[in-house]
Amino acid sequence: MSELESEAMEAEFGTVAGWTEEAVRALGAGHAIPAGCRGSGSEGALRWLADRLALTAGSRVLDDGAGVGGPAGWLAADRGVRPVCAEPMHAAARAAHRLFGLPSVAALAQRLPFGDGAFDAAWCLGVLCTTSDKAGALAELRRVLPDGGRLGLLVFVADRPLPPPLPEGNDFPSEAELRRLLAAAGLRLRETATADLRDSPPEWDARADAVDAEVARRHRDDPRWREAQEQAGRVARLLSGGALRPWLGVAEAG
Repeated sequence: MSELESEAMEAEFGTVAGWTEEAVRALGAGHAIPAGCRGSGSEGALRWLADRLALTAGSRVLDDGAGVGGPAGWLAADRGVRPVCAEPMHAAARAAHRLFGLPSVAALAQRLPFGDGAFDAAWCLGVLCTTSDKAGALAELRRVLPDGGRLGLLVFVADRPLPPPLPEGNDFPSEAELRRLLAAAGLRLRETATADLRDSPPEWDARADAVDAEVARRHRDDPRWREAQEQAGRVARLLSGGALRPWLGVAEAG
């Protein structure tokens, strides 16, 4: 995530992140990656991006806006790398470290605590549509990549006006706006695709559903749970209705 701009988003990405960690610990480690990837891409989307990031076993990789670390955990297991997680919500950053043993820092996407060119590759999944300062986030990603370093993106784009009710705090770009922002940041777009967010293995969905059910069992009377559910439901309705499109892209620095 980047700098969050509403209380509903704080509940969805902060409070619920801590609850998700609790539920995963109760249900078992096999639930960690599926639960941690919900809302941040399907297994097929992660594989599409990873295949295009030119990774090797020694690649230095940043997951910018890592949430509770599901995609980074998948990348570590599938590609033999050890990503660094950056995430502004402290509960989520702690969860990424505790669940996956990955280096994790609480930091805004617009103020990353890393040196210039610190990473060979990065990805940023479902993050740019959570902030109005997309240019700042992309400028930081460009800064921490060397010339030739690659960036993978999952962005929910809106190419036409969105029907209400809208999720609070989100700022969905059009694809044209996204392309302009990438070019302005010095990131050359190489390839794009539309993600199929329903192509994860059935056991992924079952395990993610089990974690959701455990969180609900423990916290359904908490107004923050209801707020997060409403927020996530509004995004899901826009995606299922075709108003939002899950856009995948790989860009190269320089």
